[in-house]
Amino acid sequence: MKNVRLVLLPLAVLALAARESGAQGKLNSYGNPATVKPAPTTADITVRDLQIRLYQFADDSMQGRQIGRVGNKKGTDYIAAELKRLGVRPAGDNGTYFQVLPYHTKQFTNHSRLTVDGNPLAWETDWVAIPGVRAPRPINAATVIFGGTAGDTTKQISAAQASGKFVVLLPAPPSAAPAGGRGGFPGFAPQPNRFAGAVAVATVNLDELTAAQRAALNQPTVASSSAIRGGGGARPGGAPGAVDSMALLRAQIDQLAPQATLRLTRAAAAQLFGRRAFDGVPLGTTGGSVSASLDFIELPTEWARNVVGIIPGSDPVLKNQYVAIGAHNDHVGFSNTPVDRDSVKAFNDARNRLLLANNMVTVEPAKIAAIRVNMDSIRKLHPKPRLDSIRNGADDDGSGSMGVLEIAEAISAMKVKPKRSTLLVWHTGEEAGLIGSSFFVTNPTVPLDSVVTQLNIDMIGRGRAEDLPGGSSDFVGVIGSSFDSKDLGETVASVNKKLAKPLALDYKFDETISWSGYNNLYGRSDHIMYARAGIPIAFFFTGLHGDYHQLSDEAEYIDYPHFQRITSYIRDLTVEVGNGPRPRINGTKPSRPPKTAIP
Repeated sequence: MKNVRLVLLPLAVLALAARESGAQGKLNSYGNPATVKPAPTTADITVRDLQIRLYQFADDSMQGRQIGRVGNKKGTDYIAAELKRLGVRPAGDNGTYFQVLPYHTKQFTNHSRLTVDGNPLAWETDWVAIPGVRAPRPINAATVIFGGTAGDTTKQISAAQASGKFVVLLPAPPSAAPAGGRGGFPGFAPQPNRFAGAVAVATVNLDELTAAQRAALNQPTVASSSAIRGGGGARPGGAPGAVDSMALLRAQIDQLAPQATLRLTRAAAAQLFGRRAFDGVPLGTTGGSVSASLDFIELPTEWARNVVGIIPGSDPVLKNQYVAIGAHNDHVGFSNTPVDRDSVKAFNDARNRLLLANNMVTVEPAKIAAIRVNMDSIRKLHPKPRLDSIRNGADDDGSGSMGVLEIAEAISAMKVKPKRSTLLVWHTGEEAGLIGSSFFVTNPTVPLDSVVTQLNIDMIGRGRAEDLPGGSSDFVGVIGSSFDSKDLGETVASVNKKLAKPLALDYKFDETISWSGYNNLYGRSDHIMYARAGIPIAFFFTGLHGDYHQLSDEAEYIDYPHFQRITSYIRDLTVEVGNGPRPRINGTKPSRPPKTAIP
């Protein structure tokens, strides 16, 4: 699900005692193991099959599946390979399963060089430069200075001391690091008002990253159609303020040639100051003279891909119409520095309990800061810290993506397929602003007017009572199912009633509620692009939770029996719409469902 602010409160590696988190060979308190080995899946939608799929798709090897990065390639490769195995017809570009978006990477090559007093530091071994939207300003004989701690202005040099220097910073402590939103690398960025005049800012936080993670730092992406968003002298949320023309000019120049942002190992930092060790360097200490040649390039990438497949319908006429079902294949990548995943999970659980007790209204920062970890309890379960930096996105939207894949397998195995064809689309770039769904609707691989409905799945793996008010093993949120088509809304409800044990369809998110972070969900996932094109939609999800967009959104915390029931229901709904009358558009007024949950 596209990012919101409600649950993205500052991440403190504090909190209460951690849950049993599923060490190898054991089950955690949710009944899940730490790992599940790949294995064949069946045509039936089962708990086991969903586990097999999701543990692969949300594995660390996928690197958070961020659009434009190699992790997104790995995730989409997995989906496409499964579609080929199932015999699903490719419906992407040029006979493939992929619809490639016009994305490009802006990065530095391994020809980049950095020296201190003429002595070179090794690329990706001692240092990495973090690319932005433009090539950085030159670094020529810049004096090194220790600037203090990132994010803590009480432990930093002044702006005058930083001006024209190569500033070295310690990383922000875990309690001060932001939780992160759409991936990225929070926690090391310089304070712009303090270090704006520096030639470069380098943070000493590279040691704990693997070689693959260091290489991935140099591969963030920018959409080829995106524009640079600049200042303009306006105060956020208010009227334009007084403009200092020289300050504005400097800001505009900085946009054209921004300062370099780098990351260093501790050994490299020590070398910059001509010391054996970096520990204990006094604030404001100066070091050697740094020069750098940063080779900045812009390259197209195929690692921004929608995955598209079709299961042809059984009716010779209606097979030319499509029931679209989709999820988003991307997530938000990984964070800057590994932290103890078990204490993160414990903190997120404790924070969410506070939110629940406060009716999901943002909790005062003081209460969040008061959360404490019982590290003794954590260490009894895990004697060694389990360091993690990857936001796996098991629920967001691994659950939706693997649910759609299970539905594809189930429908592919039917002896008599639905009359209408099933259009399967795993959109990319939802986390980056609904980019993949917008691109598909603008550049459809089937006639858009032949799509009778779009069913969107984004986060259906949780929904417990501990996740949100009203959560249960029966809960599923339904959004927008009657906004554009009363027919579709009635079908959504009637298919549920036919289940041996109906789900509790909850429509409250169609209305404005007191949980500010939950409002406008209708406009915050991929279905909205289809709705704007006049296609009836229904969106299914089981709620935001404490692990949303966090390192702790792991496959081992999913409610698989609940996940299985919802996936099976959406399969039945897909088949019903595929065989039934085409859902009619209401006209100008939406036919809104009741506010309360119905069976």
